[in-house]
Amino acid sequence: MIISEYFKLTEHQAQQFAALDTLYREWNSKINVISRKDIDNLYEHHVLHSLAIAKVLPFMPGTTIMDVGTGGGFPGIPLAILFPECQFLLIDSIGKKIKVASEIATALGLTNVVCKQERAEEEKQKFDFVVSRAVMPLPDLVKLVRKNISNKHRNAVPNGLIVLKGGDLNAELAPYKEVEVTPCSNYFHEEWFIGKQIIYLPL
Repeated sequence: MIISEYFKLTEHQAQQFAALDTLYREWNSKINVISRKDIDNLYEHHVLHSLAIAKVLPFMPGTTIMDVGTGGGFPGIPLAILFPECQFLLIDSIGKKIKVASEIATALGLTNVVCKQERAEEEKQKFDFVVSRAVMPLPDLVKLVRKNISNKHRNAVPNGLIVLKGGDLNAELAPYKEVEVTPCSNYFHEEWFIGKQIIYLPL
């Protein structure tokens, strides 16, 4: 499996990742969270892409993470498998998408995941990090989640926002001096990752 080429997994984690294919195919046939054409690329385009965040920052045990606009559970579910000692809140405003994420987390036995149907502006809890996959322009996301970033730090870098994006980001990133941009292709050699970026913004 492509995941084990890039990450050292326990047997249990390998089984959980292997189960994703059947689970997503089954749920996707009822509620479309991944485009029909793309389901065959589940591991490369969705699971491994989500795990790019782990290459930039391997979360310390006890880290709390909110995934905004998780859809069917990305990047939250793959990260929750990789970091069983961290706590994840997955939110999305669309109920049927959150249902898929929730059912898959339950089927995998992920006790470190909570799924909630809500908008980011409604969530009041504090987290070490907020993660997201291209849900909205960065300045809009920063406005929504700045209130959710805890000021107690427990990782190698300050708490903040980590997002996965592609395309020309110059205008979007211009307001931020401290932003760090890392190409996914630094870590993954598949052609699909060319032009995909991991953005870290301390908040």
